[in-house]
Amino acid sequence: MSSVPTLLAASLSPDKRKVAEAELASLSLQPGFLPHVLQVVLDQVQSLQVRQAACLYFKNQVKRRWDGEEEVPIPEEDKATIRDNLVSSMVALSGPSAKVLRTQVGEAVAAVARSDFPQPWSDLMPRLVSELSPSDYTINATVLQTAHNIFFPWRSEIRSDALYSTINFALSQFQEPYFALLRATAPHLLSSTITDGGILELLGNTMDLVFALFYDMTVQDLPPAFEDAHEEFFGNDVDQGLFLKFLRWDPPQLRGDPDDPNPTAPLRIRTTILEISELYALRYNELSAPRMPAFVRAVWELIGSSGDTVREDAMVSQAIRFLSVTVKTGLHTALFRKQETLRGLCERIIVPSMALRDHEIEQFEDDPLEYIRRDLSLSSEGAGATRRHAASELVRALISVGLEAEVTEIVLGFVVAGLASYSQNPIENWKAKDAAIYLFASIASLGSTASQGVTSTNVLVDIIKFFSENVYQDLQAGVGTIHPILQVDAIRFIHTFRYQLTKEQLLAVLPLLVRHLASNTYVSYSYAAITIERVLFIKRGTSMLFSQSDIHETAHAIISALFSKIRAGTTPQQVAENDYLMKCVMRVIIIARQTLSPVFQDVLGNLVAILSEISKNPSNPNFNQYCFESISALLRFVVAGTPTTLATFEEALFGPFQVILQQDVDQFIPYVLQILAQMLELHTAKVPEAYAALLPLLLTPVVWQQKGSVPALVRLIKAYLVKDAAKIILNGQLQSILAVVQHRLIPSKLNDLFAFELLETIVLHVQVSELQKHFGVILMTLLNRLQLTRTDKYTLAFVRFLCFIMAVPVEGLNPSFLVNAIQTIQHGLWSSILGDVILPQLPKIQPRDRKLVVVGLTRLLTQCDEMLADPLSVTWPKTLIGVVELVSTRGASSADGVPEEAAIEDALSSIDHEEQAAGYQASFSRLAASEYPRVDPVAYVADPGFFLRTELGRVSANNLIRALVATAGRQSPGTAAFLSPA
Repeated sequence: MSSVPTLLAASLSPDKRKVAEAELASLSLQPGFLPHVLQVVLDQVQSLQVRQAACLYFKNQVKRRWDGEEEVPIPEEDKATIRDNLVSSMVALSGPSAKVLRTQVGEAVAAVARSDFPQPWSDLMPRLVSELSPSDYTINATVLQTAHNIFFPWRSEIRSDALYSTINFALSQFQEPYFALLRATAPHLLSSTITDGGILELLGNTMDLVFALFYDMTVQDLPPAFEDAHEEFFGNDVDQGLFLKFLRWDPPQLRGDPDDPNPTAPLRIRTTILEISELYALRYNELSAPRMPAFVRAVWELIGSSGDTVREDAMVSQAIRFLSVTVKTGLHTALFRKQETLRGLCERIIVPSMALRDHEIEQFEDDPLEYIRRDLSLSSEGAGATRRHAASELVRALISVGLEAEVTEIVLGFVVAGLASYSQNPIENWKAKDAAIYLFASIASLGSTASQGVTSTNVLVDIIKFFSENVYQDLQAGVGTIHPILQVDAIRFIHTFRYQLTKEQLLAVLPLLVRHLASNTYVSYSYAAITIERVLFIKRGTSMLFSQSDIHETAHAIISALFSKIRAGTTPQQVAENDYLMKCVMRVIIIARQTLSPVFQDVLGNLVAILSEISKNPSNPNFNQYCFESISALLRFVVAGTPTTLATFEEALFGPFQVILQQDVDQFIPYVLQILAQMLELHTAKVPEAYAALLPLLLTPVVWQQKGSVPALVRLIKAYLVKDAAKIILNGQLQSILAVVQHRLIPSKLNDLFAFELLETIVLHVQVSELQKHFGVILMTLLNRLQLTRTDKYTLAFVRFLCFIMAVPVEGLNPSFLVNAIQTIQHGLWSSILGDVILPQLPKIQPRDRKLVVVGLTRLLTQCDEMLADPLSVTWPKTLIGVVELVSTRGASSADGVPEEAAIEDALSSIDHEEQAAGYQASFSRLAASEYPRVDPVAYVADPGFFLRTELGRVSANNLIRALVATAGRQSPGTAAFLSPA
């Protein structure tokens, strides 16, 4: 353990990282390891770098291993030690210099609490509140932050009895000291007697956490103590209450530097109070309604007195959002209905919030990606992302409560005035037009989504006319003739209202968008790429609006322009920074399909060059995903049209893929394995030597340790089995594959389904004589898991696998093979599995599996002599009843539901990773373009119901079967009706 600090320091060095991480991973399995790492975090003798590395390692280990479902679990003794020391560790890290460490440990506290609170960590709250101090607010702030870390997940939890029980347990021990601290702290701040800026800052930060906890504790339901204290916070006719007082609290000592983008404590407090007020307006309106007029007036005044600094953005946006929510409830419409009120709201809040500010213009030039992200955030993150977005939501809220005509008239007046100002002096007054366009968009769009843009519009405005008269000219304007932000406005207008334009109109503007890809302005060419991609993504009903014939003439030009921008980066990070460009490349390839065949080598060469560069230092997960999707889609469509091009793809890709595998670029390995599987599946002969040489590496245990690689590894191994199972057996590699199934996949609750995928492929492609050698061990492993750690998902997969064996048309495989193998393990075991496992699961079988299960059980009933002998004959009628009920369920036929080919095509055309969270995935990142329709293992059966009737008819001469069928009919009228002649 003494080497841990040294290893943590080495893990920060690129040339020592791999070895150090491997040694830490080995040490981490020893008892006492994680408590020791926590002590390293607290050890002030260690360097800050080592303590930070220890902190991060501790947090990640806790998150991954605390529940122990996939990783080696943390020993219970270590868990108890950690629980005993977490709160005191947080307190020990209370100083300002330990903020980074405190944040990481706080995340670990939250992770442990999610699993162990209230049981077995029942003393968590008493430990927390015992640390509260009457005088040391540094410690108090840490305690409150720790509580906030624990309570914060309640904000997004789904309501349940278990959740309410946890909340009530926490509040029973926490709310009394919480209120005591609040009531002791608030008067100090409001009395204006404290002049020391440091003390004010500390108390202000504490009060910010107090109010954040108020939200945490009331977000699910209103606890009685908070309801009793309602007037203390929201006020009454005599006292305005703490919330209104703190909305106006603004001590000069805490105003700081206006150019500092970080919100001050008073600003953060106001933002949180406004969030609480919004919550009450939505959830507890009966209680808060009498005070809403006072809050609306206070918020109106607050917005009016606010400046346009960056640090005030969150507060102002939340203030406007509060007004929107208050309007939308419909309970306070009278406050806003008067014409002068509406005009004042537009003139003092909405219109000023639409104006572009100096720092946003600077951001347009100096941080264009952040400018784009914030500009698009209305679609992807919801209202309130910026002041403009919040104001747009307020406009829509006013329209939604029946004020459409009034608001439209007022806002259009400001739009006309802005356009008039621009026309008088276009060079100086370009901001007026920018604001006018945004105002028009806010009044014209009544609803929008990330994938479709505007979905409903205001019938009182003519969008196409406005575009033709005021926007189209900016889209056509030459470089330098207008301000580039106006050009971006024009592009964004198409992006916003793309679903309101016809296909012909979109095709007409597409060349103009393509032209903007060559712009020297970062935001202009990025927005052009974004808009082209979204336009090509448009669906009409269930079909894509654009096809390869629509863009075959421009596809290569679009892709070449995009590659030019992407490859202009001089470092891996610069190449990968703009995922909007690569996403557009991907979309064009998916739409253009075989029309790119004549130029595919140029496209592939650029993609390989980009891949080679970004693999040196992967930095943008979305860019990576789109890059690999582009390669996979190009491979899919070009080889489908010209199969001989597969060799060209392999020649181009094997080199960079080999580098990625050799250098263990773990973020890329799942993608590489999927494309290798895709290429191997496209071969029509045996496994080529280049692939065969890779198989031994794929069967080593270390390769299967990366969670994100498992699905891709399974798919690739399946491809090997399909192509040449005989050679795998000859090389003794089947045992290695089965070892992976037994030791790596079946025990894993995350990956157990992939075990069944591999086993089904083995059943289909390995000779029965060879399968028989291993089948007993396979069954024992499956049954042990079923007995020890059964889950619903695993049980259903187990039932499907048994039915798969009975259903597939493989010589030597039949229901008797399975029944006898299970009976060999333990006499009478099959009767138990059939009656206690298979039959109870039949109502839960997924639609895609019903046909397979019906066919397998039909063959069990009609082709298995063992089922006719006691004691199995007792379960025969019950099995028939279950099969009839299943076959009568919609979805049992392959004709029901969405055809596999159509589902794959829809997934391919709908590839969209806009919502993917930042950070590399621990889970699998699927390449939709690489997937092909599943093969139906029982394709020999067209209609499972007809198959059941036919098979029963075939064996109807058997007197015992006739008697069993009659018994089933007597027990189930539905079965009798199903089997009776039409």
